[in-house]
Amino acid sequence: MKYSKSFRNSILKKVLPPENRSIASVAKEAGIAVVTINSWLAKLKNGKLTVEQDGDIPVNDRSMKEKLDLLLEHQKIPEERKGEWLRQKGLHSEHISLFKQELSTHMTDTSNAKDKRIRELEKQLKAKDKELVRKDSALAEVVAILTLKKKLDSKYRNTDEDE
Repeated sequence: MKYSKSFRNSILKKVLPPENRSIASVAKEAGIAVVTINSWLAKLKNGKLTVEQDGDIPVNDRSMKEKLDLLLEHQKIPEERKGEWLRQKGLHSEHISLFKQELSTHMTDTSNAKDKRIRELEKQLKAKDKELVRKDSALAEVVAILTLKKKLDSKYRNTDEDE
């Protein structure tokens, strides 16, 4: 079975100084074979592996989409295989509940921000409608004045021509 780099690193950190825990106890706790930890230690001593080598994205640096994808994937897995899946992904069971909480908070915040934006846009639309009504009335007034002026001018021209 292939384990994630972050999971491997966390196991190696437990058996190396300063923790110096026994390989057997760490293997039992993590549910992996002692041979696996020994091979990781051998690779570490040969220089083929370093503990700082972490290709996986740190748990806190994952995007909301990645967290949602992980949550959805976690829900599909049968209960007896969830521990194995968590190890492969370099996660702990606490991360799943944290992801749920973060997504819930994020969605609430996003929803509130969208509601606020909608209210602002509605206010702007109302102001523009009010301005449009005002301009329509002003335009109607100008048209009425021009029409009256035109009639008045034509009436006076007719009376001037008669004289």
